[in-house]
Amino acid sequence: QVQLVESGGGLVQAGGSLRLSCAASGSIFSINVMGWYRQAPGKQREFVATIANGGTTAYAGSVEGRFTISRDNAKNTVYLQMNSLKPEDTAVYYCNTPSLRWSWGQGTQVTVSS
Repeated sequence: QVQLVESGGGLVQAGGSLRLSCAASGSIFSINVMGWYRQAPGKQREFVATIANGGTTAYAGSVEGRFTISRDNAKNTVYLQMNSLKPEDTAVYYCNTPSLRWSWGQGTQVTVSS
């Protein structure tokens, strides 16, 4: 069972940036699609972005143009660059495969103040 460890969250003012990392304890080379998800207080977890091994990406409409997902298979790590952050981006951010291949990690808290 691969374990996922998210990091890089924090408190930032609206308009600021953060870069999240998701380190997998095992190889993600053979995993075609990796993704980021988030869960705001009182809400269900939602899709943020995915990236395939060939580089194809997909984003939720609410983050398109502001967030960029990337991956480094050699480091077994997936990244999420978040720019122009808004208070509504406040949530705990998680990574996983779209099929939820592995258990959720502890997530990383992102708090955006207005």
